[in-house]
Amino acid sequence: MVRRNGESTLKYVGLGLIVLLTAACSVSDDREIALGRMNAEQIDAKLPLVTDSVVTNYVQTLGTRLAERTSRARLPWRFQVIDSKDVNAFALPGGFVYVNRGLIDRADRMDELAGALGHEIGHVVRRHSVQQLERSGGTRIGIAILCAVTNFCDSHTARIAIDVGGAAWLAHHSRAAEAEADSEAVANTTRAGISPEGIPSLFRVLLTARQQQPGIVQTFFASHPLEEDRIDQTQRLVDRIDPAIEKSLTRDEEEFQRVKQRLHELPPR
Repeated sequence: MVRRNGESTLKYVGLGLIVLLTAACSVSDDREIALGRMNAEQIDAKLPLVTDSVVTNYVQTLGTRLAERTSRARLPWRFQVIDSKDVNAFALPGGFVYVNRGLIDRADRMDELAGALGHEIGHVVRRHSVQQLERSGGTRIGIAILCAVTNFCDSHTARIAIDVGGAAWLAHHSRAAEAEADSEAVANTTRAGISPEGIPSLFRVLLTARQQQPGIVQTFFASHPLEEDRIDQTQRLVDRIDPAIEKSLTRDEEEFQRVKQRLHELPPR
């Protein structure tokens, strides 16, 4: 259970922090997966998730299609949809990726959603969160977990979780890491037969949304710094692809549009 009272709560949190601090010295793949799974269990328990099988199966299939062609294909990749209108996506160590309902709603084409998933997969492939953890000694993520599993952070707890996935610090990356994940996203989508054009395309959609409805996308921009120069850099990566190859890549599909419509019709939890 997520919330426990008294001594049992402190014992539960204490065990989690011990695991994190132990793992912080040198994070092997097994420890990375264990850390990601522990965080994912807390997120799954605290946040409203979309449970419609048509939607969840589509996102899992699309995410797997991208992840299985990376250098870390053997991770236990899992893709979940958070039932939040806010536009955001994030990844935990070990291959646990979350995308908000609001981001799917904002995506016009399949390649835009694929680009977002490919970006988050890129963070995992590059082990960005693990590198942060190794550098920090585990202290800051321990505080984030404490907020996620207790009422330590009072009424702001749920908001923190929705904004940046509970493990706030793990999901927040530097501009350099974001650029690396963008590069990975271009490679991930291309290898999967999907146009990487969806990456800068979605960025443009979100910049426009920030001007029109800033509240909807503020969580994305909080954890994914985005300006015009980043879009230009991503577009340059896309433009390097052989035009003959680019023509063979998929930008959209009917199934995505059906899933998007189905998600739109689902009542929020």
